[in-house]
Amino acid sequence: MNPDRSSPPAFDAANLYREEVFSDMKTGTIRRLVPVTADGAEDPSRKPVYTASAQIATPGGLLPLSGEIEGAATLAEAAERFSATIQAALEDLRREMEALQRERASQIVVPGRGAPLGPAGGGAPGDLIL
Repeated sequence: MNPDRSSPPAFDAANLYREEVFSDMKTGTIRRLVPVTADGAEDPSRKPVYTASAQIATPGGLLPLSGEIEGAATLAEAAERFSATIQAALEDLRREMEALQRERASQIVVPGRGAPLGPAGGGAPGDLIL
């Protein structure tokens, strides 16, 4: 999107892709973004982009995972690298969650001041988290 809010966003006709979705109906999906020209013909000067998507079950519900499948030039290569891509996305998520937990643990709680309630907000009702 265009960060200048005074004008409408411009569509980039020089950077178009056709989206194709493939699924094994149990693990996840692979998306192939095929570069095309403004008239819809395939653009051989650019390489397709492959992405992997899956969901994991957590106590809080389903959590989406996705990532670009690096180095895949064909659907077969993308399928071969699917698991590694999703595993890397899961590891990134774990690192982010650990960082959030460390940040949360280092916050100072002052009794008697307004803060978010319950487990998501942390602390007791009336606590202020600095």
